[in-house]
Amino acid sequence: MDLTDRHPSTVAVARHFAFGHLPVHLQPVGKLFHDLAAKLLTELPDSTELTVSLRRLLEAKDSAVRAAVDHHADS
Repeated sequence: MDLTDRHPSTVAVARHFAFGHLPVHLQPVGKLFHDLAAKLLTELPDSTELTVSLRRLLEAKDSAVRAAVDHHADS
């Protein structure tokens, strides 16, 4: 994700969509959210609403990753 010349608040949230550090079985979940965040960053200019949408997407990503962790633990 290219964050060159983006507002600091955009960068602060966007950096949390990296997924390479996740265990291999969780990376596909993280990638879904990374890809959507990257698309939003491509399509939309920096604004308060973009930052809010990225924060909410980050909350959704965290929940989805936790769901995948729980599912993996139950298997």
